[in-house]
Amino acid sequence: MNILFVYYVPSGGVETLNRQRSAALKQAGINSHFLYFRKARDLVNDHEGPTFITDDDTEIREILNNGNYQLMVITSDYVSIPRFRNFGYTGPIVLEIQGYGPKHIARAEMTKAVPYVTTQGNGLLNPKTPHISQIFSELFPATPTFQFNNCFDNKKFTYKQLKRAEKPIVAWIGRLEDNKNWREFLDIGHKLVNDVNKDIQLYMFEDPTLSTAEERAAFQFKVQELNLDKHLTILPNIPHGNMADYFSIIGDSGGFLCSTSKVEGAPYSVLEALSCRCPVLTTDSDGVRSSIIHNMTGKYYPLGNVEAACTEAYELMNNTILREHIRQTAYLHVTREFSPEVYCSNFVEMMNQLGVKI
Repeated sequence: MNILFVYYVPSGGVETLNRQRSAALKQAGINSHFLYFRKARDLVNDHEGPTFITDDDTEIREILNNGNYQLMVITSDYVSIPRFRNFGYTGPIVLEIQGYGPKHIARAEMTKAVPYVTTQGNGLLNPKTPHISQIFSELFPATPTFQFNNCFDNKKFTYKQLKRAEKPIVAWIGRLEDNKNWREFLDIGHKLVNDVNKDIQLYMFEDPTLSTAEERAAFQFKVQELNLDKHLTILPNIPHGNMADYFSIIGDSGGFLCSTSKVEGAPYSVLEALSCRCPVLTTDSDGVRSSIIHNMTGKYYPLGNVEAACTEAYELMNNTILREHIRQTAYLHVTREFSPEVYCSNFVEMMNQLGVKI
């Protein structure tokens, strides 16, 4: 049985999700195919299934004709629903929402999505993100809604014992945009270097193809303003297969992953860090609630409060008993709550409810 997942670009958390669920759904004999409308970078990771990159109507029509898809899952791009119907696709279409950034934007986008979903769609899917769940219940009371955690195979992406870094590393992952809140990370990094440990190294993993020239100029100005050059390492477009090494090294260095986002859907970077025993300090960006439990699987700090962030960071770096408890508990949490087996079971149940039988 073939199903098609559709998204804008093969990048970020959705690409990671697609690759994870491609492997997970094979357990049920489901073959996942992927369609992206454009490619923003040369590197496209292996999806373990056919991966198409095109926005050409003729080519997409041919993909649909050849694929014999029993189900289509479109992530975010609700305006594509009538497009695929016009191509002749008659099977169930599920609109998946992994996140739209700020809550007001999510509400505005989902409000615009109502006529598309209610007239030509068949269901809604999201990974138990609280604010998205609330919007679903308000705007789509009659639409079948499915909510379960994304999958993560922590047997493939897991801790590695590597050469220990000489200095503690505090890392950040994201795009240089307002919602990812890179400015706050630099402020936190500056305070940590000056007030906690002058040897701290700051690693920023980012995709330069997904930022504007204005934002990048503002970033470079702030780095200079805070005098962080000698502490900061920019790591652009690191292949996903290498990230387990980085997370493991960061965790063993005595550092942590710092997530400063204002709003998130279900960030994979957090799950990946936890699986590699790299502690996480994060804002309560909504979608992280399924993975981070304060002082059990990670730590929270109030958005915008750099002082509080550094207080939590100090404890995370210096309270060795608490740190090791968090590392162990977080690893077990990911294993139990985000397993590919659980995801596959939930996905198959969703298909059954939509009338697609395995």
